[in-house]
Amino acid sequence: MARIRVLVVDDHRVFAESLAAALAAEPDVEVAAAGSGPAALRCLDRAAAEGRRFDVMLVDAELGSGDGVELVGQVREGRPGLRSVVLAERDDARRAALALQAGAWGWVAKDSSLQRLLAVVRGVLRDETHLPPALLTGVLRELTEARRHRTESERLVESLTPREREVLRCMVAGLGRKAVAERLFLSPHTVRTHMQNVLGKLGVHSTLAAVALARRAGVDPAEEPAPVLPGPVLAGEVVERGGQLA
Repeated sequence: MARIRVLVVDDHRVFAESLAAALAAEPDVEVAAAGSGPAALRCLDRAAAEGRRFDVMLVDAELGSGDGVELVGQVREGRPGLRSVVLAERDDARRAALALQAGAWGWVAKDSSLQRLLAVVRGVLRDETHLPPALLTGVLRELTEARRHRTESERLVESLTPREREVLRCMVAGLGRKAVAERLFLSPHTVRTHMQNVLGKLGVHSTLAAVALARRAGVDPAEEPAPVLPGPVLAGEVVERGGQLA
């Protein structure tokens, strides 16, 4: 019998242990529990190092002071076989849509019956997406609206010149005007002009708004430049250090 390995992630210890025990009573289910996002990531990494892997992660939507939806996005990278399902105390179409965008395969009420939860666990392993019927219309509306905003944001970013896009990527990376100037070998005055042009073309009035729009459009932050390592000094070569000749 193929066993299903489930990881329960919830900072409410009693709930997590009770749910894990109920799931583990099934003959084909093996369960582990974690009380936080970092603990869940360590558990996943440890299992992978031991040649094992989890099939389904059940994660609390409100995970401590953090966010269960954020954890879903974190585990999505590098773990394509792991199916995440968000457990929620209340229906929330917007949060459910964000969970699906982050990579979740389901949104289930925490007070669902064990039979319902098992049906979802088995269903997502058959590539099924599970949502409460009452949320379906709202989630579809949220996803459609998000797609519309993304398309509009992409169109605005495409209106930028190649140099303005470079400046925008630096802005997304959190660089200030002076740092952008040093990165792109431009004067601060030129960078200021490019930044003003970026804000104008994107139709926003602040750097934060420009960064938010850029992220919706899928703009990646500028990467850190590779460090320049000094090469060997050849015989007869003149090297300038600190304004003096060595």
